[in-house]
Amino acid sequence: MTMSQPVSSRARRLRPRSLTAIGLALLALLPACATGAARPASSRQGDKSGYHLFNPTPRQQWRPMSSDRPDVTESPITVDAGAMQAEMSFVDVTTADGDRTVKAMATNYKFGITNNMDLQVVFDPYVSAQNGPLDSDGFGLTQLRWKINLWGNDDGGSALGVLPFIQAPTAADGLGSDKVEGGVCVPFSTALSDGVGLGMMLQGGAVYDEADGEHDLEFVGTVVLSANITDALAGYVESISVVGDDAAAGFRQTIGAGLTYAFDPDVIFDVGTNTGITDDDTDDFNAFAGVTFRF
Repeated sequence: MTMSQPVSSRARRLRPRSLTAIGLALLALLPACATGAARPASSRQGDKSGYHLFNPTPRQQWRPMSSDRPDVTESPITVDAGAMQAEMSFVDVTTADGDRTVKAMATNYKFGITNNMDLQVVFDPYVSAQNGPLDSDGFGLTQLRWKINLWGNDDGGSALGVLPFIQAPTAADGLGSDKVEGGVCVPFSTALSDGVGLGMMLQGGAVYDEADGEHDLEFVGTVVLSANITDALAGYVESISVVGDDAAAGFRQTIGAGLTYAFDPDVIFDVGTNTGITDDDTDDFNAFAGVTFRF
């Protein structure tokens, strides 16, 4: 994540448990952002609209890499047509009320379909969960995602995207929902100054509630501020708010922070943490380290 680009975000998906005040505020701001960001469709790298999966974008015309990790806020930038990008956690550890969940090699594979569209497969190859006296381990959940960039892939200082997703119940017993879930998120990013970026995201989706045996509508609102520390090193801080139509779930608030290191234009390493600051159904602490690379 380099701050001359739109803010990146984590491949790891939150499981919402509680419409946030921040989310509503961001929704109100998006039309104003869109008005201010209108500009010609020409690209700094020439016209790339004719490229697609079977006529790949030449490597010398690839845009700067943008990742959906390490923060929760999604990036509105897609992978260039014909390119592939892998975003993975080496390890991801979460604690909540004495329970612990460890994920290894959680991965988001992206495939550039057109100049402004990519398809993504997100999955957890191995999850180990300790829930009181019960231990479970095995394969986790799988998501299929489709990202469309509405503007800003190659031009200007802001970008907007739309990302629908569906989650398949592929997890072993005790490691995730056994019902189909899904939703859509709208990520936005803008450069505040040279080396400083702001990202925002709204997400709404249907999450299965085992307590009442039906799906609940839930919303996530995030804001992330990031800045370059050196040419290769950058840092970020993030606010993550979650709320829903199930009154029993309550409002959840999490604060995230992390660092990224650009080894080269096609490889970025990251580390970060998320800390819950509300009591109701909020993870206490989450730590992770990972990498993004493209080819």
